[in-house]
Amino acid sequence: MRQSLDTIGAFTGPLVAFILMSFSGQNFRLVFWLAVLPGILAVALLATGVREPDNRNNRRQNNPLHWSALQSLGKSYWVLVAVALLFNLGNSSDAFLLLQAQQAGVSASLVPLTLVVMNIAYSLSAYPVGLLSDRIGRLGLLVGGFCVYALAYLGFAFVDAPWQVWGLFALYGLHQGMSQGILLALVADRVPSHLRGTAFGLINLATGVALLPASLLGGVLWQTISPKATFITGSIFALSAII
Repeated sequence: MRQSLDTIGAFTGPLVAFILMSFSGQNFRLVFWLAVLPGILAVALLATGVREPDNRNNRRQNNPLHWSALQSLGKSYWVLVAVALLFNLGNSSDAFLLLQAQQAGVSASLVPLTLVVMNIAYSLSAYPVGLLSDRIGRLGLLVGGFCVYALAYLGFAFVDAPWQVWGLFALYGLHQGMSQGILLALVADRVPSHLRGTAFGLINLATGVALLPASLLGGVLWQTISPKATFITGSIFALSAII
């Protein structure tokens, strides 16, 4: 349910942005101001409609973040953390994809639709990929997802026509469908059930730590060398994570 609602939001947001851009004469300021409203509503809903469960009668739980628990996660888990960290060091902000789309000739009003295409590809691929992973295993699909990412980023490095942009965003969405859920499923397969929350938290922490320097590096390469350097570097990091 959570993933379905997330995908609906990711699809609807860019579509609404496209409609607003079309009817407002590409008024970016208006679109960004209106984009603040869902965030305000979400915070208001959390503040007024969500209540913490009453845990006063529950037995106090031990803090799982101690050395013995981290050791219990196992070597294969920490290998996955290292893979996620290395991959995301090249996973710069999607804003670079949007900038490249404009440079390839996609008009500003149509740029939000590239995200719609990406999320359609993501939503259409995630479920069948999940079913396939239960039958043939997950690791090969994760490697395939990283390869698709590397291919998409190489494509963005050399894109020079609007029609190519749409295909590359679909390919990028396929990567998300093949990678995001599969990585977390691999984590769940490799750690004790009582430590899964800790395991998910740590791998998400590693991913978050990597994303900031990834975008900083992408921006520096974009400004000092060329946009091609940003995407080629991301592709190299993805292939390095496979190795």
